[in-house]
Amino acid sequence: MQEKIIILDFGSQYTQLIARRVREMNVYCEVYPFDKAPVLDDSVRGVILSGSPFSVRDLGAPRPDLSAFKGRLPLLGVCYGAQYLAQAYGGEVQPAPSREYGRAMLTVGDASDPLLAGIPVTTQVWMSHGDTITSVPSSYRLIAGTADVPVAAFRVEGERTWGIQFHPEVYHSTDGGQLLRNFVVGICGCSQSWTPESFVESTVQELRGRIGDERVVLGLSGGVDSTVAAMLLHRAVGRNLYCIFVDSGLLRKDEFRSVLESYEGMGLNVKGVKAHDRFLGDLRGVTDPERKRKIIGRDFVEVFNEEAVRIEGVRWLGQGTIYPDVIESCSVNGPSATIKSHHNVGGLPEHMNLKIVEPLRLLFKDEVRRVGRSLGIDPLILGRHPFPGPGLAIRILGEVTPEKVAVLQEVDKIYIDALRRWDLYDKVWQAGAVLLPVQSVGVMGDERTYESCVALRAVTSTDGMTADWVHLPYDFLAAVSNEIINRVRGVNRVVYDISSKPPATIEWE
Repeated sequence: MQEKIIILDFGSQYTQLIARRVREMNVYCEVYPFDKAPVLDDSVRGVILSGSPFSVRDLGAPRPDLSAFKGRLPLLGVCYGAQYLAQAYGGEVQPAPSREYGRAMLTVGDASDPLLAGIPVTTQVWMSHGDTITSVPSSYRLIAGTADVPVAAFRVEGERTWGIQFHPEVYHSTDGGQLLRNFVVGICGCSQSWTPESFVESTVQELRGRIGDERVVLGLSGGVDSTVAAMLLHRAVGRNLYCIFVDSGLLRKDEFRSVLESYEGMGLNVKGVKAHDRFLGDLRGVTDPERKRKIIGRDFVEVFNEEAVRIEGVRWLGQGTIYPDVIESCSVNGPSATIKSHHNVGGLPEHMNLKIVEPLRLLFKDEVRRVGRSLGIDPLILGRHPFPGPGLAIRILGEVTPEKVAVLQEVDKIYIDALRRWDLYDKVWQAGAVLLPVQSVGVMGDERTYESCVALRAVTSTDGMTADWVHLPYDFLAAVSNEIINRVRGVNRVVYDISSKPPATIEWE
């Protein structure tokens, strides 16, 4: 039985980060909405209560029943979780004199406490709350504080229950990783045995048990998630896995050919389907970004369906869903507001009656890559930047035409190739070029030109939920701009996007 830590989510923006920190210790954990906690069994070693945008004093604030595990299992309340542990059992939480946000210096009051083992007497932590604990129940013992937050950490006497008003999961908390390790490994006793190799072994075994000798169809994109999902399924069912790779005409230059070639040596049963005319034809005259996405999503489903129904005896649909998608779909406040649609072959007609199998649904993006490495997948595939499902269509602002696609493919290839030449590709999480619906005056030779403008984008991120623009060298940008303008007919201006997410998104549409 796989040991695990349970994280109850109260809606904090940092909840996934807590899970990532636990997973980095090779300890498996799962995130659940606070009101949908699982039935606890012997596999659960401890519980973490997340932060929250709510105040514990709000009428509609989350007030879960903790009796199933408080006092029975190790329990750590973070920020809101700590305030709830204080107020719900007789303490008091009041508005802070001023919002406590940012760096603070924590002073350890009880260095013998196992939660604070190995942590310096004074250490930097990250605060993010508008309320503060002003008193705690008589059975609670204070173990750390700051100049402005006397009750920064406490322990419940006679229980393995702790509360902290700061966020150990963020990088600004200098010794936050040590604190979490003290809880997960030291207090909960987790063995740190959840490795990529153990995941592959248990997942393949589970897939074989579920699928047996039935057939599976999977849509490949050439990206990391679908490739790793395919290899796991291939390990489990072999030639009973049928992969379909659709060329929408919106891929990067030569990508359809190169992706198919990369799969040849992996033993996968892959069929490439060219559908340029269909996609580009249906996009003719369409300028609204959401309509473009929906048209592309619909066409993917229809093309995939037409190919899938030709495979006799298919019973399963494989998908590359990863854990952030799972968490988002069952968040505390329900699925979050749609920022933009993504195509997914999960929209296949019901008459196909396919069962869904998602071998990566428990993994974060970086974990997918580690599993891919343990499967022996080519590092060039595992290191590929994320690429949007709708392809270059959402990097062409306005109407998508074959001519615009050709221009952007050339620009994109010059940009990506240059990142590789300058040894910058692996330092960037995602990069791409955007063709703007703007023409500007330029001078080439003795003639004035009136041609298009392209924007280059490069960001650093962990999972795409937040992102910062990359400070690419000026010499690199100058060289790339010069090469694009000289080699791509129809482009006479290049700009660089220095927006972060939030407030901007990574893609322009």
